Amino acid sequence: METNQQQLPPEATGIPEPITVAGAMEPARINLNLQSPDRDGVLRELVALVIAPHEPRLADTLFNALKAREELCSTCVNEGVAIPHSRNAIVGLVDRPVIAYGRHVKGIDFGALDGKPVQHFFLLCAPNVREHLQLLARLARMLNRPEFRNQLAAVSRPTDVIALVRDREQALG
Repeated sequence: METNQQQLPPEATGIPEPITVAGAMEPARINLNLQSPDRDGVLRELVALVIAPHEPRLADTLFNALKAREELCSTCVNEGVAIPHSRNAIVGLVDRPVIAYGRHVKGIDFGALDGKPVQHFFLLCAPNVREHLQLLARLARMLNRPEFRNQLAAVSRPTDVIALVRDREQALG
């Protein structure tokens, strides 16, 4: 005899939904045409995707945290990709994980160990260390694949970025 199992929503079970990279992204937080010629300018463009313009203090706090992290050690992971993130979760900055994506067509010097210019930037903000580390690990696994990076370079709309990330994430399990 088969039973029809109904999926209960997380609020009914108390079990949180799994954290996904695609779930932390939204089209308004994607810029496929970053313009700044240097690291600090790109960081500011990425911060503007996360923090509303009427919150300049929060924007400065995030920018300074990202800049300090880059000065400690570059967040470039490989082959034209960086995952800017603060060293620690910034309390009160976000109440759920947020990932902004920016693409710089020409690429910029972002301190990569291989010396190559960086074109792909995933800014990661999470409300706590556990979610921060989970998303960072998932992103790094996806970005390690050359075909995924090539597909990122070819997308033309923010919704395509999210669909690509979702597909890659599902493939990784």
